Amino acid sequence: MKEVISTSGAPAAVGPYSQAIKVGNMLFTAGQVPLDPETGKMVEGDITAQATRVMESLKAILAEAGTNFDNVVKTTVFMADLGHYKAFNDVYASYFNEAPPARSAFQVAGLPLGALVEVEMVAVIA
Repeated sequence: MKEVISTSGAPAAVGPYSQAIKVGNMLFTAGQVPLDPETGKMVEGDITAQATRVMESLKAILAEAGTNFDNVVKTTVFMADLGHYKAFNDVYASYFNEAPPARSAFQVAGLPLGALVEVEMVAVIA
């Protein structure tokens, strides 16, 4: 049975999707772009600011589901420009203590609302 996970700590869905879905002890998040959850607007700033907002939104979703970054097993990263890869990695790495999850990263032609980065995750709920 699936359960919808929703938190005010992440931006509300801007389409027909959920922030995350829990199935058994697995959590599947929607891709998060750097929207401010209070205003619903894109955060100002470079890839570092945008990546930080995305990771904070994912942190809130994980917490709402009863898990955290230590239990993330897979991430997918979509970037508007892989030239931002190192700066993104610097932010991303700060959220994982040990044994970071498996990850795929892609440069894409465009992201919603002109975002520089979008990240989705799969986690175990321990």
